[in-house]
Amino acid sequence: MLNRTLIPESRQVNDINFIAPQKQELANGIKVFTVNAGKQELVRIEFVFENVNWDESKPLQAIAVNHLINNGTDKLTAREIADKVDYYGAFLQTDYGADQSSIKIYTLNKHLGSVLPILWSVLNESIFPQQELDIFKQNQQQSLKVSLQKNDFIARKNFAHAIFGTSTYGSDIDVEDYQAIERSDLVAYFSAAYKPENCTIFVAGKFEAAEFDLLNANFGKDWNNEAASTINQFSFEGAPKGEIFIERADAIQSAIRMGTLSINRSHPDFAGFQVMNCLLGGYFGSRLMANIREDKGYTYGIGSAIVSLKDAGYFFIATEVGADVCTSALNEIEKEIDLLKSEVVSEQELSLVRSYMLGSMLGSLENAFSHADKFKNIYYSGLDYDYYDNYIHTVKSITAVELKALANKYLNTADFTKVVVGKK
Repeated sequence: MLNRTLIPESRQVNDINFIAPQKQELANGIKVFTVNAGKQELVRIEFVFENVNWDESKPLQAIAVNHLINNGTDKLTAREIADKVDYYGAFLQTDYGADQSSIKIYTLNKHLGSVLPILWSVLNESIFPQQELDIFKQNQQQSLKVSLQKNDFIARKNFAHAIFGTSTYGSDIDVEDYQAIERSDLVAYFSAAYKPENCTIFVAGKFEAAEFDLLNANFGKDWNNEAASTINQFSFEGAPKGEIFIERADAIQSAIRMGTLSINRSHPDFAGFQVMNCLLGGYFGSRLMANIREDKGYTYGIGSAIVSLKDAGYFFIATEVGADVCTSALNEIEKEIDLLKSEVVSEQELSLVRSYMLGSMLGSLENAFSHADKFKNIYYSGLDYDYYDNYIHTVKSITAVELKALANKYLNTADFTKVVVGKK
């Protein structure tokens, strides 16, 4: 009989196996990466397009196109698209990111031949009806007005703009930007971005030769879009240092977001930085949580993260605290950073972080979809699976002394941009 008074034995994860995709090409040259795994007759096909032709005077072009792309074509209304997709038990999803935009279809294999023509129409014949655009603009303006009442949203918005300026990473979107969207701008962007030369397809699920032939028959032919495009590229020399304080006299809580430009996934220090970040504020047992939440009771939650983008990386710490303890919370955050830079972490604490990070990596590989997502991360960073081998090796072997050195190299609070919204 199981003795529930005994704590289960803890073991470190040893090996993590990744399913590498098969690389193929459609007849028109579109690269297709397929993670063929799983027993269920289910497949996810994701069309990913690089964001192009950045124009800071029209910062919402890519976002609006991605949101409205399935809201009407030459042949189908938004309602008809939704009804047809629902009829086959499929699911159509669009996603916008700072570097790429995508459209995904989830469907049973037996309906793939019926669903793909709908998606082809969406990717080639979308017309962005004025009525749908007007609804989008109205809804987004209202949503933005609501968000601008929230301190954490204001802090996040101002931090990104301070770090990345008027690039797509930091564009300071306002209500007027939504009002200025023109249908002609969306049609122009659609023609420039959603074309074979700018497309990569990632497939996950049960996907054999017959399914590939269906994909090729529908999307390996000529597409309608062919306008000129230039993939977005950004460079960042530095960012304003110091504090941005936005006072809100009636605030009960103050939002804090602080950090700096940093490295991205392609840098050799990135894996070590992730370990250091996890220790500081990357999980529920982190030092920031132990101090600011558990010990001081200043907040319900606090965290830190290192974010990798195509042309940059950044580190940040974010929380909301009681307005009356905002200054104290800022001091405690800097205290934890200083401790990380001046003292070596104990082996017991480091062992806990190792186990958490390895367990999280293993737990994130639950199905073919997640394996495909892991591949996308390295593909768009120009890396291969050696990255994950190095990551696992680093998590297992990095020393306390090396973590201290990384903290001193990358966590110079004098270089941080600090945004506080509320009261101090």
